[in-house]
This record gives sequence, C-alpha cells and structure tokens, in this order.
Amino acid sequence: MIRIGYGYDVHRYAEGRRLVLGGVTVSFEKGLLGHSDADVLIHAVIDALLGAAAAGDIGALFPDTSDEYKDADSRVLLRKTLEVIKAKGYRVSNVDATVICQRPKLAPHILKIRENIAADLGVDEDAVSVKATTEEKLGFTGREEGVAAAAVALIEK
Repeated sequence: MIRIGYGYDVHRYAEGRRLVLGGVTVSFEKGLLGHSDADVLIHAVIDALLGAAAAGDIGALFPDTSDEYKDADSRVLLRKTLEVIKAKGYRVSNVDATVICQRPKLAPHILKIRENIAADLGVDEDAVSVKATTEEKLGFTGREEGVAAAAVALIEK
C-alpha cells in the first residue's frame, strides 16, 4: 500500500529568535515565532507524513498549549512522528519539500538540511529533496514578514 500526504506551514519573523530551517540554524537578523523552535520546514514535513498515514496533524500530536513542546527541537518531533508512522506499519519512501522566503538565501544550507531530515527519517539522502524559492517580493514572504514551507511525503507498507 502506497500513500501520499501533503503538509504546509507558515511562521512569521520575530526579533530575538534564531532562524531554524531543517534543523540548521541559519544566520539571519530574525528568527521565526512559534511555540517550539518554529522550524517551518520540518513542521510541513511532519504534517505531510501524518497526513499520509491519516494520523492527524502536528497540532494534535504536539499541541502548542503543552509546556512539553515549549521551545522543542523540531527534529525531535520529526523522529517522534516517524514512530507514529512505523506504529501504523508504514515506512517513509521519500519526501519532497519547498521553503518559500525572500531572504535569507538557503542554497548554502540545503545539503545539511537534507542530511538532517534523511537521518531523522532513517532514509537515504537521495530520498529527501529540499528546494528554496522566493515569491518575487509578492505576498507576506516577499515582504519578508515570514517563511512558508510545503512538503509531500510518500509512505508505504
């Protein structure tokens, strides 16, 4: 059995926070606002995986009302998500994700981000694709108000 899931997440920029994308701290003047480390990319991947397994969403599994997840490392949450997927009898086949932001440029970080996600999901790096794009200064990402990410995940039994 093969199943596909889609995930999407958005976080606004905030002063005094670090910018974490795909488990990599990216040098930038602002970070992302969120209950956890606000890693918008990993959050989109988590939702894609949970969606594929019909296992709810990130907010249900890791509620932002819980102190347990305050400032949580999203890579830890991704590994916990993998446990949920495995408990339902699935394994991850591949993930394809896109980060949408005007700045900073993410090309220098893409390889490490892919390595992180692959390691956390127990798959080869060539099973994880991560891309970055701008919206040509349009919309909230173009105005540098925040970052968005979208992901699809294929799981199979």
